[in-house]
Amino acid sequence: MSITTTADASLPVSFRVAMAHVCSPVAVITAFDGDRPHGTTVSAFMSLSMEPPMVAIALDKNSELLGVIRAHGNFAVNVLGAHQSDVALAFARKGHDKFDGIGWATTQALPALDGAVVWMSCATENFVTGGDHTIIVGAVRHVVREESPPLTYHGRVFGTHSPILDAT
Repeated sequence: MSITTTADASLPVSFRVAMAHVCSPVAVITAFDGDRPHGTTVSAFMSLSMEPPMVAIALDKNSELLGVIRAHGNFAVNVLGAHQSDVALAFARKGHDKFDGIGWATTQALPALDGAVVWMSCATENFVTGGDHTIIVGAVRHVVREESPPLTYHGRVFGTHSPILDAT
C-alpha cells in the first residue's frame, strides 16, 4: 500500500479523491411535504443497527429535503438498481421536477421509486450535526427487496457489484 501524506491546505482535495476510491451504494431518499414528494440522491447511506433495525443517512445541512424530514419525521430509502443511473442523476440535481418522468407510488405513506432493489420506510430517531451535513438516524419500519443487482458509485462513475468467483 502506498501512503501519501498531504499538507493541511490540500487535505479537502485529497479527501475527496480518496473517497472516490470507496465504493458506495446509490440511494434516493424520499419524503412527502403535504402532497408534494421530495427526493435527493445520496451515497451517504448505511445500515446502523440490526436490533432494532436502523439506518443512517446524511444530507447537506442546507438541503430542502432535510427541512421536510425535520418537519414530518418520516423518510424512505430507495436503493437503486444497476439499471437506474438515470434516476440517480435526475434526483442529484436541484429543482422541484425531479419526479417528472420517474415511476413511483405511495407506499406506507412515503414515495417509493419503481425499480429500486431495496425500499425502506423509516421513522426519524435522531439528527446529528456532522460538518456541512446532518446525519439522520432512522428506525426501519418496513422493507421491500427485489432480486436485482444494485447501483454503486466508485471512481466518480456508476457501476454495480460483481461477485468474486473462487477459482478453487
